[in-house]
Amino acid sequence: MPNARALHWQKGDGMIPLGDDLPTFQTPWAMYLILAATWFVWLFVQDAGINPVALATSVCNLGLVPGELTHRAPLGLAVPLGNGLACVVDNYAINYLTPITSMFLHGSWEHILGNSIFLWVFGNNVEDSMGHGRFFVFYFVCGLAAAATYIVTAPGSPVPTIGASGAISGVLGAYLVLYPRARVNMFFFIFILPIRAWLVLIWWFLWQLIAALPQLSSMQAVTSGVAVWAHVGGFIAGVLLIKLFENRMLVREHREAWLERYGFQRHDRY
Repeated sequence: MPNARALHWQKGDGMIPLGDDLPTFQTPWAMYLILAATWFVWLFVQDAGINPVALATSVCNLGLVPGELTHRAPLGLAVPLGNGLACVVDNYAINYLTPITSMFLHGSWEHILGNSIFLWVFGNNVEDSMGHGRFFVFYFVCGLAAAATYIVTAPGSPVPTIGASGAISGVLGAYLVLYPRARVNMFFFIFILPIRAWLVLIWWFLWQLIAALPQLSSMQAVTSGVAVWAHVGGFIAGVLLIKLFENRMLVREHREAWLERYGFQRHDRY
């Protein structure tokens, strides 16, 4: 499925986040709701990828097509989706909702599992640091920023773009600002290594940036399998917006609990 925005580690790193060492004080209901809605769409709207026609139809009708929003893709242009299926550029009103609907779509089991793992590991503490309502708004604002970034970098692309990873990238950016010293357990081949969050997330962002630069070419942007500029835009949005959404008291409680866990004093610098 073309341009499925999978929040995966770029080729060569081979690491998967499993959890972190930050305590949580509230049940992350907003994150659970987002995950539940995402999995509902995958299982019951996209038929879990089993039915190629249902999968292609959902991607074509509800996926983000930059060229449809900018009107720079010719009407009637057909983009192959495999198995004799194609997505035709149109001018329907629903196209203006696709920056949101595309966040709930995925192209494969690997795609949705990868995105779900990243949101599960990093989302609970970010939500715990701003509250349920703020997190819900923050998530979608970052997703919209990611979509806007991709549209700017590939304004004429007729290829449907799907996935939650732009929004989740914003969660990663927020986590980097809030808890850079937290330890993230990373699965690396056969080992589980605790690594500082700042190192994990900056390494991830650099890989995205390196992968994104070639996509400034219009041909690369159309044919690439991952809309990496959406990751970059979402991450930067999370970094820039987190201070507007955070609850300082909750962030302070998190940091103090983390310091106490490792025997530091409350006045020590986090």
